[in-house]
Amino acid sequence: MAYETKNYENLLGTAGFSDTLLKNHFTLYDGYVKNTNKVFDLLSQFAKEGKTAAPEYAELKRRFGWEFNGMRLHELYFGNLKKGGRNPSSKSDLADKIAQDFGSFDGWLKDFKSTGTMRGIGWTVLTYDYQGNRLFNVWVNEHDAGHLAGTSPLLILDVFEHAYMLDYGLKRADYIEAFLKALDWDEVEKRFSASVALKESAVH
Repeated sequence: MAYETKNYENLLGTAGFSDTLLKNHFTLYDGYVKNTNKVFDLLSQFAKEGKTAAPEYAELKRRFGWEFNGMRLHELYFGNLKKGGRNPSSKSDLADKIAQDFGSFDGWLKDFKSTGTMRGIGWTVLTYDYQGNRLFNVWVNEHDAGHLAGTSPLLILDVFEHAYMLDYGLKRADYIEAFLKALDWDEVEKRFSASVALKESAVH
């Protein structure tokens, strides 16, 4: 079954993001969906033909992680944005966990922004290790390098240049401020609750 491109046009008109920037970004995301399907189909064809020892098969296997993660990270990124945004609740399980692991919300925010403004291109991700019951801000480089195995991504910030340069040029910090104002904390908290449920189901 092929993956389908999700529609995020409800984000058009979001403060801090021009429609041109968003439409370009949607087009780029659509390319990842199409390439995920294309690479998967090619791998399936190689397997049917018994060509799994071919160098081309190996390169496609490596490429699949890039395309798939590019697709999924964009879906998580667009999915945690909302026109108008929503401020984080100070009375939620996620707020309590952030305070526990980072000392305070401001402590987490400072670390998240610092990660997002590191030199380089990639993603900044608040992720939850449900086995260790610990939150981390991590840098994911090139889609498929930097993920912490077994953790659940909760909050995704795209810091590839295509995500902000049209509107902000080199002012990445200003883009991050706009992102945070458009952040849908309801979605982030739902992701955390789902991850906690995984933790509880693993214990029982």
